[in-house]
Amino acid sequence: MKLLQFAAVSAITTMALFAAPTPTLASDDAQVVVLPGGEGIGKGKHIVLLSGDQEYRSEETIPQLAKILSKRHGFQCTVLFTVNPKDGTIDPAVTNPIPGLEALKTADLFVIFSRYLNPSDDQMAYIDAYVSSGKPVVGLRTATHAFNIPAERKFAKYGDGSRVKGWEGGFGKVVLGEKWVNHHGAHGKEGTRGVIATGQEGHAILKGIKPGEIFGTTDVYTVNLPLKGDSTPLVLGEVTATLEPTSKAVEGKKNDPMMPVAWTKTYKGENGTTGRVFTTTMGTSQDFAFEGTRRLIVNGCLWAVGLDGKIPDATDVTIVGTFKPTPFKFGGHQKGVKPADTVKE
Repeated sequence: MKLLQFAAVSAITTMALFAAPTPTLASDDAQVVVLPGGEGIGKGKHIVLLSGDQEYRSEETIPQLAKILSKRHGFQCTVLFTVNPKDGTIDPAVTNPIPGLEALKTADLFVIFSRYLNPSDDQMAYIDAYVSSGKPVVGLRTATHAFNIPAERKFAKYGDGSRVKGWEGGFGKVVLGEKWVNHHGAHGKEGTRGVIATGQEGHAILKGIKPGEIFGTTDVYTVNLPLKGDSTPLVLGEVTATLEPTSKAVEGKKNDPMMPVAWTKTYKGENGTTGRVFTTTMGTSQDFAFEGTRRLIVNGCLWAVGLDGKIPDATDVTIVGTFKPTPFKFGGHQKGVKPADTVKE
């Protein structure tokens, strides 16, 4: 078996692919990437992962996360990107359309790392059907403000800052536990060191993570305390003076109290089904370079899909292939990259 098998499929052929047990290799011009499942605790389960933020290089984090979940743990992973319709390259500035959202019809888990997307009603219908079913969700970094949908639109309730009754605050607040509030640490200057919340040391998501191993060069986000619903903070974000993992913590109110940067939650679908949610405001590609942060996110996916009892003492989060994260900034994505390129060795 090759180190990494993959299939890339166009939005047009996506549904035909999902009916087949083993994806087949498609052209380099395809817009949707599918990594086949195999042996591992995720065998038989399908994860859909959506990349679509403009600053934090989700187009680098998401495919590497998918490769780890597929290669190391056996999940079938469908990876979606915001694609420039003119040349087929990944373009974070595109907020609509998003090829392949119909994959959510067969998903067991939805991992989302997007910012202010504005999909058409037809595309949002796939997301709404998934959420309405009460299936599990994992949100990374800007997923707290994943959508920006005008008030007059059918799915306006998903928009950040929604005022729709029962959906105040939108997808971020209602499903994930918090919407966009503000930067808490100094953006681009102060980093985040994860501190395990008191009493949560034995949580399955934190298995194999030692103190100080969770780190990121992105700053801590502000959250309103307490978080929405039954949110339970697992990791608090200690604001560091620099972007180096050995940096001292800043003094003063920024770390008193510390903001949660990772938490669990549940939400109810329209059919009454309760879905598990794991959210972290970390996850930029530079954050994902740290093993402890990768383990937090991978364990969060395993927990969300109901495999918490099978999480090993040290989940394998070894990088698959080459991973050279790009520094976060608006307009800083690598140009000319097509979806299929993200899973090539």
